[in-house]
Amino acid sequence: MSHTSPASLLFWAVITCLLGVFLVFHLWSFDRFKCLKWNSGPSSGAFKRIMTYSYLLTVPLIATYAIGFAAIKYYEGFIAVPLVGVFPKPYTLWGPTARNAIFPLMLLFSVGWGLEMVTHLEELCFWLFLVNSGSAQQDWFHSLYFKTWTVGSTIAVLYMPLVTIFTRSDPLKSEAYTFLAGSLGSLSLTLWFTPILWTFPRFLNNLRKEGVDINTIVRLTKFSELNTIRVVFRLLFTVPLLILGIDGVRPHHHINESMLWTDFLTMIAGFGCAISSGITLVIFFPRSIEGEIAARDASKERKRTRSLGNTNASVFESRIFTRTNMTQHSTHTTNFGSPAGGGTSGTYLLTSSPVKQHMHLERESHDGHYEDLVMRNDHPRSSSMDKHWNEEEGDVLQSLPPIRPNRRKGHDVELGGMDMMTEDNLSKHNVKISSVNHMVHNFTSPIDLAYASGQQQRGNGSWLTFNQR
Repeated sequence: MSHTSPASLLFWAVITCLLGVFLVFHLWSFDRFKCLKWNSGPSSGAFKRIMTYSYLLTVPLIATYAIGFAAIKYYEGFIAVPLVGVFPKPYTLWGPTARNAIFPLMLLFSVGWGLEMVTHLEELCFWLFLVNSGSAQQDWFHSLYFKTWTVGSTIAVLYMPLVTIFTRSDPLKSEAYTFLAGSLGSLSLTLWFTPILWTFPRFLNNLRKEGVDINTIVRLTKFSELNTIRVVFRLLFTVPLLILGIDGVRPHHHINESMLWTDFLTMIAGFGCAISSGITLVIFFPRSIEGEIAARDASKERKRTRSLGNTNASVFESRIFTRTNMTQHSTHTTNFGSPAGGGTSGTYLLTSSPVKQHMHLERESHDGHYEDLVMRNDHPRSSSMDKHWNEEEGDVLQSLPPIRPNRRKGHDVELGGMDMMTEDNLSKHNVKISSVNHMVHNFTSPIDLAYASGQQQRGNGSWLTFNQR
């Protein structure tokens, strides 16, 4: 803090603000911010709310820390030391307002870091559960991994602010111990991810053997690759701050006294923090491009249908009115036959509604003239509106599979088809024939677990209490 230059903190401020812009853009593209609502759907249980809001609070807290210290450092500027050089002004020479802002900004940073560890610990426990659980262990919320996450998250959100509070008398020591405590916790969680990354390819091969559908395999493979990339950037975030923290708690500060190394390590840490948090956002709220395109197409089709329906209705009514008048005029100038109704078909024009007259009696031929379908001698009086398929067309229709309509799945739209089982039904089918955990088949996101587990735990009263709290 006091050792780093204004440029390094400005870099932190810029990259965290870019992360905030990406967060807003991604959530808008994901579901138009509907996931931020307290009741965002059937899966908006207490667990998903905690994970969503704890992660979303991390970004603004760290951004506030970076922007605040960058503004202070640029306002205070540098100091020239004879025979030594030019250095950022020490905090002891700052104005009273800047000195009073040190502890609140450090507290925001420690709270944000604690919430980030809650996110990372949940993912670690979830992937361990997913890889090691079988069909006998169905419920994530009653597993040892979930209890571990609960205890570890409570410790993380308590010990990080407490470290900053108990060392606030010396701002340099407070910063060093905060960096040391946070980097040790995050680094241990990151290192625990390496066994998962090592065993995940074997886990995917086992899923293929068990007959899990290809869409689930693709999703898990994508998340495995994203986790691998994120582990690298989390190391870039934690290792530099660990080095600065260890050097800060020692009596002699070899690294913190060098502006080159402090700026280099600080910038690397900020870059790793922003990129890893962005990847976490993509994992927690995975966008379905296919679903988004289908939803946009469906919306355009609905608008086009409404517009076309209004236009056709107006044209249809005017044509009915015109044809009704023409029909009534023709019936008055036609020989209607016997009073018993056994005359020509002109009699039927007076005993049917204008709509039926339009649909049954007339159609426009290719040369622009109208033909009376009922008045033709080869059509019986009880002619039907249904199309009469010939034998060849009937055989083709019977050979086709049933048409599957478009269906809404949460915030997405599943396109219909004629020859494929829906993904949801395919997942249910695979659950019956597979021995892997059902959450693998229903997997969409590490925090979207309530709905998947709820489908299998509807009869469990304790689960319903937690999920709908």
